[in-house]
Amino acid sequence: MIINLLSALGASLREFVTGIGFATRMFWNVLASSFGLLRRPRLITDQIHFIGNYSLVIIAVSGLFVGFVLGLQGYYTLNKYGSEQALGLLVALSLTRELGPVVTALLFAGRAGTSLTAEIGLMKAGEQLSAMEMMAVNPLQRVVAPRFWAGVIAMPVLAAIFSAVGVMGGYVVGVQMLGVDEGAFWSQMQGGVDVWADIANGVLKSVVFGVAVTFVALYQGYEAKPTPEGVARATTRTVVIASLLVLGLDFLLTALMFT
Repeated sequence: MIINLLSALGASLREFVTGIGFATRMFWNVLASSFGLLRRPRLITDQIHFIGNYSLVIIAVSGLFVGFVLGLQGYYTLNKYGSEQALGLLVALSLTRELGPVVTALLFAGRAGTSLTAEIGLMKAGEQLSAMEMMAVNPLQRVVAPRFWAGVIAMPVLAAIFSAVGVMGGYVVGVQMLGVDEGAFWSQMQGGVDVWADIANGVLKSVVFGVAVTFVALYQGYEAKPTPEGVARATTRTVVIASLLVLGLDFLLTALMFT
């Protein structure tokens, strides 16, 4: 019994370490093959449209409702201490520092990440990647690298849209519905939000999340078993791994940035 348990644990650990090694090697190969994209930028722009534009609706709608909730909860909390005039600052800092990058990354993993994994996995199952190699075309350069950089570029833009729409949602609830003074709402926000300490750190977070989520999605699709069941499992792993990675990186980055 104990021997079987140790054997299973060792096999799982070996598989995990092997996967980390394959992922690291693939990551560096993607970076090395990215220089060839300078001659064909259209490959990246097409993928930015596919990844970013098709994710825009869910990002904007989610940001609006998150702003509504922040406006309500923030007002009722600050009202207990007579500080409801600081509602704009509370909404802006919550969105730019944390909720904007994190929620956008989670939504991005669920919408664009699964799409990338399924697309690459189906290409592998249909032997399209093998056909590219037979024609002396590097699939990492032609298929994986454009999608990787498109995700890295699209993530900060989507996070900024999420935060901007969320601020407007907080404004609608706090000022238009609950009666917070409009001048105090915007002046407190303008005076308390720092461009470098708050907004720039939020953008940096979104870039890191974009690298992590996009690469996880592409790696899971590239290494998926070429069967319908294998593609389905890879898609599920993308959501789970990317979500946990985003939350873990958020804690690490917050500890480094705001302490």
